Amino acid sequence: MAQSKLVYVHDPMCSWCWGYAPSWHKLKAALESKLVVEYKVGGLAPDSQDPMPQNMQDMLQNTWHKIAAQLGTEFNFDFWRNCKPRRSTYPACRAALIARKAGKESAMVAAIQQAYYLNAQNPSDESTLISLAEQIGLNKAQFANRLQSKELNDELIAE
Repeated sequence: MAQSKLVYVHDPMCSWCWGYAPSWHKLKAALESKLVVEYKVGGLAPDSQDPMPQNMQDMLQNTWHKIAAQLGTEFNFDFWRNCKPRRSTYPACRAALIARKAGKESAMVAAIQQAYYLNAQNPSDESTLISLAEQIGLNKAQFANRLQSKELNDELIAE
């Protein structure tokens, strides 16, 4: 008989995923011996170099405040002052896919979330993702080359 599976669909840049991360980690730890947990990246926003419209920035900042108030999650609002926000989460999703192949998807997602929500770094920027990949022990040059590949983007779209 096949083992039961829980499919966790997420986006590394989803603020609700960050907010519920402590609950998710507890649930995952409790269920891991009973079923297989499979990650899937959903991809909230396609690649874009365009600045995020102000109304979107306002909505997301309000969402961060709401999550902080409801869940007690920490956010560093310096992100909105120090970075050029773009509505582009596909790069972070592709980074998670690269890390998955190396058995480091959870580490990459955690690094992306901490960079974004606590350190006011922009995971829409490839330079941020490349630095995070190196921090979790991935080969920087290989990661950078793979991040731009058509095959990897096809994997993301298929997932």
